Amino acid sequence: MTIFQQYAGYYDLLYGDKDYDGEAAFVADIIHRQLPHAKSILEFGCGTGLHALALAKKGYSVVGVDLSRDMIAQAKKRHSKASIPSGTFVSFEQADIRSLRLAQKFDAVISLFHVMSYQTATLDVEATMIVAGKHLKPNGVFIFDYWYGPAVIKNPPTVRVKCIENEAIRVTRMAKPQMLHGEHIVNVGYEIRIEDRVSGSVKQVRENHSMRYFFEPELCQLLNSVGFEPVRFGQWLTSKPPSDHTWSVYAVARHITTECETHNDDASLVS
Repeated sequence: MTIFQQYAGYYDLLYGDKDYDGEAAFVADIIHRQLPHAKSILEFGCGTGLHALALAKKGYSVVGVDLSRDMIAQAKKRHSKASIPSGTFVSFEQADIRSLRLAQKFDAVISLFHVMSYQTATLDVEATMIVAGKHLKPNGVFIFDYWYGPAVIKNPPTVRVKCIENEAIRVTRMAKPQMLHGEHIVNVGYEIRIEDRVSGSVKQVRENHSMRYFFEPELCQLLNSVGFEPVRFGQWLTSKPPSDHTWSVYAVARHITTECETHNDDASLVS
């Protein structure tokens, strides 16, 4: 069983405070600014489908892809109960975003919740970007968020504990990070205690999530090398310039081969 198969069982509970609707609105605004007539989105790392369904409610047809079969099963279950506007289409597929091949192209490819930071090897980053490009229509856009290197270095991760519960279970998760500076990676060891509130039984789970942090110059180079033009970097949910005070930054890239150059946009920060 992979960590993501285990993770699926309590993923939504741990992130129940996440503003999926607000994040979907933020992404929809970016897409509209870049491609006002965009209608279709491919989502890498869709998890249990909350972003995809929120975007569908805004009129986009969305195909969500995730490596975890359990995540996809939950996404499909949620979709079956959701109200989707007429004229939109949503589907979920289990697949590896590094090797995905769909017989369809999209106006936008998105990858949220730091899925790109899970691609710790450069070859995996490049492969994911290439797959994004192959699934985009001409001049389509690739939008993804990631851990921002300057902020991770200035404000390194510390041990954190999160406790959350519902009527069925109580989950306590302790995160113990380890910095691998030479590789630009943070290994986060999770110790998770899951208590069944009805039976009183307790399950202990250990996971390791390796996360890569990125710097703008390397992302520009990687994007350029596979036929993307970086358009914008900004703080997640604010569009302010990337700052060493915030870990979460997003990138927008257009699928045309060109040199990395600065764009004078309201949040354009390519350097």
